Amino acid sequence: MSTRTESVDTPAGEARITWHTARKAKLVLAASHGAGGGIEARDLRALADALPARGITVALVEQPWRVAGKKVAAAPKVLDEGWRGLWPALAKPGLPVVAGGRSAGARVACRTAVELGAAGVLALAFPLHPPGRPEKSRAEELTGAGRPTLVVQGGRDPFGRPEEFPAGDHALVEVPGGDHGFAVPKKGDLTQDEALAVITEAVAEWLLALPV
Repeated sequence: MSTRTESVDTPAGEARITWHTARKAKLVLAASHGAGGGIEARDLRALADALPARGITVALVEQPWRVAGKKVAAAPKVLDEGWRGLWPALAKPGLPVVAGGRSAGARVACRTAVELGAAGVLALAFPLHPPGRPEKSRAEELTGAGRPTLVVQGGRDPFGRPEEFPAGDHALVEVPGGDHGFAVPKKGDLTQDEALAVITEAVAEWLLALPV
């Protein structure tokens, strides 16, 4: 695996891609962060560490608002604009690109997958609703993704527990005891390393089974 960082100008400002390149890559997983953090999130780091050895290049994407050092995420339309603007750089290696992200990044991937021609959508910690507000559902973004979709959700995620998700074409994998950041209790059923292994194994298996 080789690692490099690339800056990309988009209509929303400068974005940044950190490439974790597989030697004989079959596809690219492009994954962006949520509204409350960056690409240092434990699930994104775990995927970048584990997947290149399986023939999957991981491109971790920092949205322009984050690169600019702002504390608050941009509006959804601006997030989508930034994602569209950097997509050509993600597609440049000539491989199928799966659009992914955690939380707000997962919403962006769902909203833009069809128009950008994504090979699939990976939704990590999809924010189905604001905490305590199940009536404000964002399920339509997920069910309308229009591409093969995998949701990976913590069992105690306040933004939507696995059992709250509607039926649909998407696959769903639960991380037992995981919160919105996939942290697990110290006395839970899984250690933190085991919880991350659930994520990386499920994502790898799903990606390698995609009809690309």
